[in-house]
Amino acid sequence: QVPLVESGGGSVQAGESLRLSCAASEYTYSVVCMGWFRQAPGKEREGVAAMKTRTTTTYVADSVKGRFTISQDNTKNTLYLQMNSLKPEDTGTYYCAVAPVRICANGGAWRLGGSFYRWGQGTQVTVSE
Repeated sequence: QVPLVESGGGSVQAGESLRLSCAASEYTYSVVCMGWFRQAPGKEREGVAAMKTRTTTTYVADSVKGRFTISQDNTKNTLYLQMNSLKPEDTGTYYCAVAPVRICANGGAWRLGGSFYRWGQGTQVTVSE
């Protein structure tokens, strides 16, 4: 089993952008639900965005809608999270994860994260004023 490996985190100022990457070669050949989650110190984990791989079906949390975009590059077996207009409240450790495709559905169940069975090690994003 190939692990998920996130990268692209860093320290930026408010208003700047970052693009996170998740190397996911084992999963990009099939249709699964892949998501991005974040967790700040002292706070619960939050689902940020998810998508059905090999489709254009995406879901984005209201808290980041209009600023974050999830996408996949099948040629590079990589999942991305483009984050624009970053705010200090976006600070946290960001994780990518995999779930059965049925988890990616309207209603927001994916945001709970409980059905995601494989997680990356996380990448830190710090946004300062």
